[in-house]
Amino acid sequence: MPRKPEELQQVLHYQFKNPALLRIALTHTSYANESKVPATHNERLEFLGDSVLSVVAADYLFHQSDRPEGELTRMRASLVSEDALFQFASEIELGEYLRLGHGEELGGGRTRPSVVSDAFEAVIAALYLDGGLEAARRFILPFLSEGKTAEEDYKTRLQEVVQQDPGAKLTYVVEDETGPDHAKQFTVGVFCNGRRLAGGVGRSKKAAEQHAAQQALRSLPQ
Repeated sequence: MPRKPEELQQVLHYQFKNPALLRIALTHTSYANESKVPATHNERLEFLGDSVLSVVAADYLFHQSDRPEGELTRMRASLVSEDALFQFASEIELGEYLRLGHGEELGGGRTRPSVVSDAFEAVIAALYLDGGLEAARRFILPFLSEGKTAEEDYKTRLQEVVQQDPGAKLTYVVEDETGPDHAKQFTVGVFCNGRRLAGGVGRSKKAAEQHAAQQALRSLPQ
């Protein structure tokens, strides 16, 4: 049995004014086709969510990086790829909330990258329709800041700055961990030779490390 959409709202840190939108976002075509009562599947929401995600990712990269257009395009493609979206969706265990048909359920649809990543885009669209672009942006940005592009922008960039001193060594330490298992929040400190440079928070240790590196970069001369 899938988890209840009400539980997912807690994970999303968003209360839907129209809960039907979230229910549709979590409904796979296989469920709609097998349902004895009319049910709307998430393919139209997936289409809209893809566009909203692309806009938010482009805006994020434009303001976070001064790289040329070609590199920004490749970075955005990495952030919105199926692999990246499946990783993001896995962090909130989105597959556990999906409404799937019997065959799709037996075939492992809850862990199928194409199914789960499409649902992630549908959830973005549901947030956009219910709460506007800012609601969608608040949900998306923490995931973008922990992706491969962000790692290159923040952790790798911080490493490059610190390595100007051959004896410098960076370490990341989990300083706090709060919240239930389905909605953890981590606080991580980044240290250089034992001296704390900055702290960051995130829904995963990796995300918190990225945020800490970003904060450290802002405070260091480059």
